[in-house]
Amino acid sequence: MRKKLCLLLCALLTAGILAGCGGGDGGSAVSTGGNLKFSTGNDQGTYFAFGSVLAGQVSSTTNTTVTAISSGGSQANIGALSKGDAQLGFVQSDVMAYAYNGTNLFTEPVTDFSTIAALYMEQVQIVTLNPEIRSVADLAGKTVSVGEAGSGVYFNALDILSAYGIDVTSGLNPVYESFGTSAESLQDGKIDAAFIVAGAPTTAVTSLSASRSVYLVSLDDEHIDTLLSASPYYTKTVIPADTYNMPEDVTTVAVGAVVIARDDLSEDDAYNFVSSVFDNIETITASHAKGAELNLDFASSVTSVPYHPGAAKYFSEKGYTVPTK
Repeated sequence: MRKKLCLLLCALLTAGILAGCGGGDGGSAVSTGGNLKFSTGNDQGTYFAFGSVLAGQVSSTTNTTVTAISSGGSQANIGALSKGDAQLGFVQSDVMAYAYNGTNLFTEPVTDFSTIAALYMEQVQIVTLNPEIRSVADLAGKTVSVGEAGSGVYFNALDILSAYGIDVTSGLNPVYESFGTSAESLQDGKIDAAFIVAGAPTTAVTSLSASRSVYLVSLDDEHIDTLLSASPYYTKTVIPADTYNMPEDVTTVAVGAVVIARDDLSEDDAYNFVSSVFDNIETITASHAKGAELNLDFASSVTSVPYHPGAAKYFSEKGYTVPTK
């Protein structure tokens, strides 16, 4: 009898220890979140700065740990996800569609990723230090950075220049530089203007405006209409004058900044990311101005690439239905 009592006591003690390991609120197990890499963009751009804020927010409020890493931007991020070098990535909405359909930057479709959420608009910023360059037409014959070779920025530059009848190779002297390098080249007088596609204010341009008078080139309505008819993924937008202490507001176009994920990312991790971001907009805005542009209507508006089930679960809870695979 004494032996049976001892065995029973040991069993009860063991059960108590296991329950304690499961958590203090009834003993249910707590799932272990993933350690995710978030491929963003150049460290002088909005993707990296804002991505770092989002990564910190998710890591501090959920059991999913996210680390933002710098990269070559949209196309590189899609490649990183396909190779398993990252689980999350920032992309321009146009580049995302190129990948999924196998056009422009991509020779064949890439479909092993899903949408998490659209976050904000990325303005096409044509930056110059020369106040005499006021129109895209004024870029003819000038030395202009059109983004890194084969990048999403390059295709944005191509679209806009084409709308104005300017050939990228014969109509101007193109150079192929990143945001940071373009800003340095402008500062050193090596180029006349640069295409930078990122959420304004953009770190590279803000840094440049701290020591020089920065001007952005406006697009006129006639040519914007021509552009939108050929490339409907653009949206007309206005960059306020106080963004870079400019003399006046600037009219341009924008594409969407979207977070995507590998299809095999767990539903819990995808849910944690999107819920942590959209349930804490005020906290995020206190760390980065782009937080003020976050909203569920825009976040759930992507139609070109289906949403990840974990993201769709969150949007469903908020009353939004999004397409899934």
